Amino acid sequence: MQSLHSYPAIFLDRDGVVIENRADYVKSWDEVTFISGAISALRLLAASPYRIIFITNQALIGRGIRSAEHIEALHAQIVNEIFRQGGRIDASYICPHASNVISNCRKPAPGMLLQAQNEHQIDLAQSFLIGDNVTDIQAGKAAKVTTLLVKTGWGTQFINQVQNDPLLKSPVFEDIHEAAQFIFQGAISA
Repeated sequence: MQSLHSYPAIFLDRDGVVIENRADYVKSWDEVTFISGAISALRLLAASPYRIIFITNQALIGRGIRSAEHIEALHAQIVNEIFRQGGRIDASYICPHASNVISNCRKPAPGMLLQAQNEHQIDLAQSFLIGDNVTDIQAGKAAKVTTLLVKTGWGTQFINQVQNDPLLKSPVFEDIHEAAQFIFQGAISA
């Protein structure tokens, strides 16, 4: 039975938005470093009416560097730590495919957002995506959500592209905390 209600969501890329990117992937808990302000941003968003959903490409699974089970357990540790510190993540989607594999879930494809829409009754038109990569922005645009680029992670490399390409046009923020304040102010005034 289809729910009569739909909910707005904030889709978050994980690496580069909430935790620091690593050139050799985040493979274990001792390699997890939360970006400054990320936890306070997640506490702020926890008080909002939005569903908070991770969507993350994890090519190290497809490349055989770590197993899906290992990465899912590591991801659960990250989510638990966010919860322990007063934030929340309502759902998570992990694309396991390597970057050379064409799949409907690997960003820039919108598959993870569309799956979340179906499983959690998400109103995409009222939703946001916060990312640090042009592929995040492309996935969000394909799903018709409002996209926000942060300068953390790889974000500074893509500022000109998302400001100058009319198909990718997105506001740019210093970090997730500044983006969360922008969203939260809109939620209060709505």
